[in-house]
Amino acid sequence: MRHEQLLSSDKALLLVIDIQEKFVPHIHEIERVVDRTKVLIEAAKLLHVPVVVSQQYPQGLGETVATIRQALSKTTAIHDKTTFSCCQDDTLQETLQKHDRNQVILAGIETHVCIAQTAFDLLASGKQPYIAVDAVSSRKPADADVALKRMFKAGIISTTTEAAIMEMTVDSRRPAFKELSRIIK
Repeated sequence: MRHEQLLSSDKALLLVIDIQEKFVPHIHEIERVVDRTKVLIEAAKLLHVPVVVSQQYPQGLGETVATIRQALSKTTAIHDKTTFSCCQDDTLQETLQKHDRNQVILAGIETHVCIAQTAFDLLASGKQPYIAVDAVSSRKPADADVALKRMFKAGIISTTTEAAIMEMTVDSRRPAFKELSRIIK
């Protein structure tokens, strides 16, 4: 038996939110966010965890950055949205429901806007959001810090890229473990 708050590869989904070209010059430590999100995507593919990607108003903010797009499997759709919360977009909401996963790992930007609103809406819908704190950021660190504290106080779970991957891996004898160990470093 495992604790209900531990991530499980058969219950989890990775939701990558709005890591787009025009945001890049403005987001605090964006290189870290892109790197850790790419690692989460690669691990999700090895662990057979579905990946859902959103991009906020791409006509104005550009496409998802190339590093993230290249890491995705060819079948992963990128969903355009105008709502801040992914849960308020009908197409994204349908996609999340179709996957029927109760644990949702969030990565992307901005922590205090789209990440926070999505996390709160996921919690309200009965799903358990997990924030990969090393894979999220905002333009201003203070905005991200306040949003993270607020989310965690409300019951949204904090994690890191490596912790999430190891929880879903469970056992070093898992066939993907060697490759997962390589990519998390």
